[in-house]
Amino acid sequence: MCIIFIKFDPRPASKTAYRLILAANRDEFYNRPSKPADFWGTNSDILSGFLVSNYLVDTDLDCYSYLKKVSTEGHLYNGFNLLTAEFKAKQDHVCYYGNRGSTEPMRLKAGIYSLSNSLLDTPWKKLLQGKRHFTSVVNNQPLSSDGLVQELLAVLNNEELNSPDPAQESQGEGCSKSMIQAVSAVCVRTPDYGTRTNTIILIDAEGNVTFTERTMLSCDTNNWCTSSFRFKLHT
Repeated sequence: MCIIFIKFDPRPASKTAYRLILAANRDEFYNRPSKPADFWGTNSDILSGFLVSNYLVDTDLDCYSYLKKVSTEGHLYNGFNLLTAEFKAKQDHVCYYGNRGSTEPMRLKAGIYSLSNSLLDTPWKKLLQGKRHFTSVVNNQPLSSDGLVQELLAVLNNEELNSPDPAQESQGEGCSKSMIQAVSAVCVRTPDYGTRTNTIILIDAEGNVTFTERTMLSCDTNNWCTSSFRFKLHT
């Protein structure tokens, strides 16, 4: 049960502000094979640890048009959410589509958003709690990029339970009571399943990107590796 918090500000008021702040957790079984985020082999323009290659590699469509295309086939798939974005010199765009909601993608306005295993800004208790903490951090400007990353990691690793929550629990059919309770936290912890990656992406007013990933090693919740990439956007 993954979770994402986003602050999108396409026209930041100062050079110390950020056009995008994204903080996300990836939750899954600890023993599922995966690779850490890195630049793709010969294609050094793509930094990724996920499977959104159609948009990153195989299309010339803008971010909204790509989601519009995806939406025409949304009924063919199990539930999913997809965020796309473009950061350019003239204008920034972040767009969202969930195939269990509106048939049309959304262009996100400047603001703060949260997303988990439902539609954008579904008012689950874990999302509301995490969004409050995220908002208090990102609105505490100015922070250095390193300081902001550390504050956001604290948001992502909050293991406080947010149960009972009937709205969230309605999606837990077939799960044990202990699992339903465990996934009510922003940071999920069970013996075999839970949060195994934290990802933070910062894009500042001048197009400088900080990409930080903290990844669990050897299925051990006490053993983590942190990687950081810094580069400038091509505009």
